[in-house]
Amino acid sequence: MDHINESISKLFAGFSKEPILSINKIPQSGSIRIYYRILTVSKSFIATYGINIKENLSFIRFSRHFKKKECPVPEIYAVNTEGTIYIQEDFGDISLLNRLEQSGPSNEVYELFKQSLKELAHLQIRGDEGMDYENWSLTSAEFGEKAIMSDLLYFKYYFLDTLQLPYDKEKLIADFETFSSLLGDTKYKYFMFRDFQSRNILIENDKVHFIDYQGGMKGAMQYDVASMLWQAKAELSEAWKLELLEYYMDCVEAELGTLFNKKEFVQQYHGYVLIRLMQVLGAYGFRGLFERKAHFLVSIPLGLKNLRSFLHQYPMGGTIPEFERILNLIVEDHIIERFIPPRANADTPLIVHINSFSYKKSIPADESKNGGGFVFDCRAILNPGRIEAFKSKTGRDKEVKDFLEQQTKMPEYLNSVFDLVDISVEDYINRGFKSLMVNFGCTGGQHRSVYAADSLSRHLKNKFGVSVEVHHIEQEAKDWKN
Repeated sequence: MDHINESISKLFAGFSKEPILSINKIPQSGSIRIYYRILTVSKSFIATYGINIKENLSFIRFSRHFKKKECPVPEIYAVNTEGTIYIQEDFGDISLLNRLEQSGPSNEVYELFKQSLKELAHLQIRGDEGMDYENWSLTSAEFGEKAIMSDLLYFKYYFLDTLQLPYDKEKLIADFETFSSLLGDTKYKYFMFRDFQSRNILIENDKVHFIDYQGGMKGAMQYDVASMLWQAKAELSEAWKLELLEYYMDCVEAELGTLFNKKEFVQQYHGYVLIRLMQVLGAYGFRGLFERKAHFLVSIPLGLKNLRSFLHQYPMGGTIPEFERILNLIVEDHIIERFIPPRANADTPLIVHINSFSYKKSIPADESKNGGGFVFDCRAILNPGRIEAFKSKTGRDKEVKDFLEQQTKMPEYLNSVFDLVDISVEDYINRGFKSLMVNFGCTGGQHRSVYAADSLSRHLKNKFGVSVEVHHIEQEAKDWKN
């Protein structure tokens, strides 16, 4: 990644003469974009690297437009000629979701939600003025009937169909079309953020700031407020949802005056809540079930419980019967339980022994005398040890980890490893087995196998809460320091 750091340094020097102290990669989540924090003596900046130039340009153009409208978005300081790297204002790492998780539903957090909704209303309405949706939007220029239908099909293909439940395809598609037609016709179409949730709201000095609106388009205002209030991870109370919705509508009314009618707004609001819940389940299915990203897999039960809560409070009334039948089916306990892995507890005897080793030596012996377990050969992964700068480092050093994550097939390799090992761990927890051994080997037992062993350990602890013992055989023998 040296070439990216060099490009960032060169771009930064074009607008600031302040020397850079460090450029540090920020851990990725669901995005393929790579973020870096640039530190100088006086302040910090965020540099973004992304190969989707159209997506980059959408964010840049939206940001500059919103900044002119006095919206709480980052200032864009510099963009490289290729459009692959841009440098923006840094609002820190603390999101509204972080504050909610740390403080719980406190008065302070409630006020931050209100501030967010007030700023949302301003961004949607004032940001819509002069917005060039046709040339700036990443996908569709407008969230209309076709885009709504697309979200429903996204849910169908990437989540519903993976459950292999019987349903009448023609009737379901007909219900989708009816639902899309009803919601596509709304008078309150302004800028639609598209992913307005507490994770995308950063808090600095008790002020809210918005990020990740590059997927925005013209659309129903209800969608964004539904996205925030019904975010599964946030788990807002029904009282908060109702009070905050009322507050948001007051803010919209302050912006639009007599052009706004609360009764008309609420009539379609719950339909947009449902559309958002479908889109989220589709995303969880795609990212979790297809891309095998653990964060999204563990979010599926939360999403289904959130949907069940919505259906209990706001029954659909039989106007789209096949759709309604399917939704009530997928929130049943036996479906939700499919996505909840067994969790180890204090009485669980299982210990997973994970080793990294060198094929120049030998495969570690199983001291439990059970035999079996797994031995994974990492030598097909591009070897960091062939790079001079990495020869004295290990798979626990940041530079090596960045290389393996970003320039090799290690992430895909580990997803396959996780799939195999998870089956055994889940079975061993349920059956009360005491020991499972997993070995990762590479040429020298220094880079690839070390990284893989640590990654599996982290995955198993997060997913199953199981006891793990990790030994880096070559690293321990040579007393390497990381």
